[in-house]
Amino acid sequence: MSQGALARRLGTGDAVVIGLGSMIGAGVFAAFGPAARAAGTGLLIGLAIAAVIAYCNATASAQLAAAYPTSGGTYIYGRERLGEWWGFTAGWGFVVGKTASCAAMALTFASYAVPGPWWAQRVVAVVAVLGLAALNYRGVTRTALLTRILVTTSLVALAVVVIGIFVGGRATEANLVGWGTGGVYGILQAAGLLFFAFAGYARIATMGEEVRDPRHTIPRAIPIALFVAVAVYVVVGVSALLAAGPERLAAATAPLATAVEAAGAGGLDPVVRVGAALASLGALLALIAGIGRTSLAMARHRDLPGWLAAVHHRYQVPHHAEMALAVVVSVAAATVDLRGVIGFSSFGVLIYYAIANASAFTQPPDQRRWPRWLNVLGAAGCVVLVAALPWQSVLAGVVMFAVGLAGRAVIRGSRSVSEHP
Repeated sequence: MSQGALARRLGTGDAVVIGLGSMIGAGVFAAFGPAARAAGTGLLIGLAIAAVIAYCNATASAQLAAAYPTSGGTYIYGRERLGEWWGFTAGWGFVVGKTASCAAMALTFASYAVPGPWWAQRVVAVVAVLGLAALNYRGVTRTALLTRILVTTSLVALAVVVIGIFVGGRATEANLVGWGTGGVYGILQAAGLLFFAFAGYARIATMGEEVRDPRHTIPRAIPIALFVAVAVYVVVGVSALLAAGPERLAAATAPLATAVEAAGAGGLDPVVRVGAALASLGALLALIAGIGRTSLAMARHRDLPGWLAAVHHRYQVPHHAEMALAVVVSVAAATVDLRGVIGFSSFGVLIYYAIANASAFTQPPDQRRWPRWLNVLGAAGCVVLVAALPWQSVLAGVVMFAVGLAGRAVIRGSRSVSEHP
């Protein structure tokens, strides 16, 4: 099997759309419920905090991607700027955390598309994973085209929902009074949960080997995609709070459906379901592509099995990595609980971006595009949000990283003995 380079086929527009396909996903339809439980209307402050930290992370990722335009994202940046162990820690957090995100996206798609028995939803989730993995197998240009269609449809659906909330006539500013009972900790926890939905811009950086003129395209595409996503989240979040208030959102399993019903626009429930299903598919599609390419980079450096480094001779995609990912995500989608994966994923992704900021901080002046204080703010913010996550998520994340780091140490020790008996 070939282990050659991937083809550079994506322009700025394609890169922006792939990033939006990861950010305008299940989070906008699901994350406001848990955030409202943590902070009440203070979730809006949490949203602002998450957006600021995401911007810091985006500038760090863009600056690093311009200097290292290859697949792997912060796995490569950490190796180059901080050392192999830092790179591995970032890559491991990304692969494991985002694999959990894939399962969450698949389950969210199924819960909106099939409001039937749980077993039917599990089957639909697995079918969605396998179908989109097959699409990625055929080549990244098809991924970009379908993601463009899914993002456009999802944005139209969200626009209809927001308009419906205000036309319904029951939205009131009284629902924005007070900031809940969670205090500062609750607001920070809401920020950590909402950050789960912002992290899609990393998909652009991890696809650096497939972007045309990456030194200019990536630094443009990442901030554009992030700012569009932030604008969408602010509009939708404020609208949902005006319609339903924090208490009803906190109790809702489908927050936007609850919001349109509370606003007197319950007839829009099908729009919410279709929009959520399509957005989840768009996010899942981009996630599969991004994780596959990070796995490819780690396999090239022998931090994952070398079998995963294969690039298909015809479609020029990391087909072994994507097939393995499809199997793992299918098993997870058939067995895990949606509520337990968001915090687990956030832990891994926040560690990933903390390392990205630390890596960007070390770049020399000729590679810098933004000031170093943004890197300091981004790294500190990631650490604070990690600490504010639910303790179950923190514990699971610590165990996950301990297993990965210990496994790498054992494997490297075995190789050293075999190479130098």
